[in-house]
Amino acid sequence: MTAMTYGFGVSALEAQGLTKVFGTVRAVSDLSFAVPRGSITGFLGPNGSGKTTTLRMILGLATPTSGVSYVAGAPFSALSNPARAVGAVLDSGSLHPRRTALRHLRIYTAAIGLPDSRADEVLRVVGLADAANRHVGGYSLGMRQRLALATALLGDPEILVLDEPANGLDPEGIAWLRDFLKSYAASGRTVLISSHLLREVEATVDHLVIISAGTLIYQGSIEQLRASRPSRTLIAVSDPAALALALASNGFSNAQLLPDGRLGVAGSDSATVTRIAEESGLTVFGTTYEHVDLEQVFLSMTAGQYAGTPVGQVQYGYGHAGAQHFHGPPPGYQAPGHPAPGFQGPGFQGPGFQGPGFQGPGYQGPGYQAPGYQAPGFPVPGYQGPPGYPPPSGYGPPPGYQAPGQGPSPRDGGAA
Repeated sequence: MTAMTYGFGVSALEAQGLTKVFGTVRAVSDLSFAVPRGSITGFLGPNGSGKTTTLRMILGLATPTSGVSYVAGAPFSALSNPARAVGAVLDSGSLHPRRTALRHLRIYTAAIGLPDSRADEVLRVVGLADAANRHVGGYSLGMRQRLALATALLGDPEILVLDEPANGLDPEGIAWLRDFLKSYAASGRTVLISSHLLREVEATVDHLVIISAGTLIYQGSIEQLRASRPSRTLIAVSDPAALALALASNGFSNAQLLPDGRLGVAGSDSATVTRIAEESGLTVFGTTYEHVDLEQVFLSMTAGQYAGTPVGQVQYGYGHAGAQHFHGPPPGYQAPGHPAPGFQGPGFQGPGFQGPGFQGPGYQGPGYQAPGYQAPGFPVPGYQGPPGYPPPSGYGPPPGYQAPGQGPSPRDGGAA
């Protein structure tokens, strides 16, 4: 059996049918692409599209469910000197806060068999020589990004893989990073930069790999992407349909009527479109030249993975008048476990229910006193009503009762 050989040819990095499944989540699905040698390639996709998972599989940090990948023509695990082949920055937050930058780098130089002086060299390259002996915990986010890049550069690799490298950098730092990466690639080396913003890398990259929901959307040069969405002249004219016919007769067939009534014409400049309109007897109200916005192209290609409600359609509040979206449960919805067994909704009248004013059998109205009823504490023993008060018929003192001051007293020889 002939041994398989790996040649570092046209592609510096390559993925073939990479798939990664986490439980029920398909993070990456049959993804194939190639990163040309000597290019700065942007690896783009929305957050959660599978970029970092893909990079981890390429770098041997995660095992794919299926598919293979190659670094410098070989699987990462087959590289004899990985630090010389590829340097990577996937997480600048993994730096130990209690170590100095110099100490951090020297741990890695010892691990890959390089002299300590290499740590000082890469710190100068990334602009951290003056902060070499400071603890990393006191670094800003941008400084930690630079230190992570210095770590990736230790082995003087042929390929750099950077995950969101501009995160935390100020404008000066971003300009420095752009110039550094361009000079790095100009020497024949390769850079792969992941980002979720095309505008962030548009001025740096020359090749693009765009993914969404773990699948490939676009692969090619940035100029090819621009050419697929050409700039155009937008013209407001008295009769757009007549202008479209006139343009077609002059060889400009790429014209589109826009929702606002203007005509979008690709492949021609404003002066030519205006001249054809006037020669056709049409009135021109105004023209503008629309340059292609690659960020909008990128958004249109990746839209829908985590689409929210369009701005202006959200109505806040619970079921208020005029709401386009009722922020409550859908009709007929019942929460789990509800209604409880035997529950009856508002207005329920159970068996034998009688409405307001119902008087049950034997009911007596207000003031009713049952036979023999006495209010608590009444009548008070010896109580006499106020002067002139006529007692009720049949009412009298208890047997043998004598009011005070009446009848013989014991002093007078009466019965006690």
